[in-house]
Amino acid sequence: MVGVRGLRFALNTSVAVLVLSLPFAATAASRASTVSPNVAVTTLTATDASRAQPVARGGAIASSRNPLTVAAEGTRSVQEVTIHEGDTLATMANYYDVSVEAIAFANAITDVHTLQMGQKLVIPPAEGALYTMKDGDTVDSVATQFKVDPAVILTFNRCYFEPERCAAGQEIFVRGAALPALQEPERVTVSVLRGPSIGATPPRTGRLAWPVAGVITQYFWAGHTGVDLAAPYGTGIGASDDGVVSAAGWVAVGGIRVCVQHAGDLETCYYHTSAVYASVGQQVARGQIIAAIGLTGVTTGPHVHWECKLGNRLVNCLDL
Repeated sequence: MVGVRGLRFALNTSVAVLVLSLPFAATAASRASTVSPNVAVTTLTATDASRAQPVARGGAIASSRNPLTVAAEGTRSVQEVTIHEGDTLATMANYYDVSVEAIAFANAITDVHTLQMGQKLVIPPAEGALYTMKDGDTVDSVATQFKVDPAVILTFNRCYFEPERCAAGQEIFVRGAALPALQEPERVTVSVLRGPSIGATPPRTGRLAWPVAGVITQYFWAGHTGVDLAAPYGTGIGASDDGVVSAAGWVAVGGIRVCVQHAGDLETCYYHTSAVYASVGQQVARGQIIAAIGLTGVTTGPHVHWECKLGNRLVNCLDL
């Protein structure tokens, strides 16, 4: 037993000594393998040096004195299109999802009826103003002109780090710019008949019908005087109830509109239409097509602004 115990004691002692000596052995090996920088430089061959170059993670990074600015993802470029038969500013605006005013401003158009077959049109990348900087212009002055924050111009046109992009002679885009109203002489005259001259209005038939089977894009609230219903361009707009047409024609902001007087001192109006199919004084029936969805006035897409008045008080059409 003494011999076995002695053997075990010797074996355990040897293992402990070996374990304790490992850190010292590793340190010695590390020192032995270390080569001074000067020696490394003198012993490297040309081939070895090329292999020793570090590789950047995620791809190589190359420096340049003329950095290339990459367009932000989702930003549409300015396009040039040709007018074909049947094209109008309204149809072009509908197709490219911008307002008629945005296209008109980009092409210095003041009369929509001057378009000609084969004419080239510049289409802005989004709703806003394509503008060429002039001598004396600054980002702040242009922002004031179009009623936007200067940061909008600096960010979209990447002028923070490349101010030359906003220098005189450069074309910039002012997103969300307040654009001048499009002048259309043929639509200036507005026919309006009110009060006793309209004649007796038929009785109400129940709750108001939606003028179009569209999608509500904006509800009635303190800052919005009606209900916006989006539908494809040219879709027919029906009268919400029996009544008599009380107004039709062009108005600022609302574009081409038509209004119908109903019983109970209620009047409904339909704005941004592309055409009106009823005349002032004409009696219309509930659901009768009196206009078509359009893009006239200030609008960024085809829809009808459906507005209701009880006397002189604007009310929510969805509550009637």
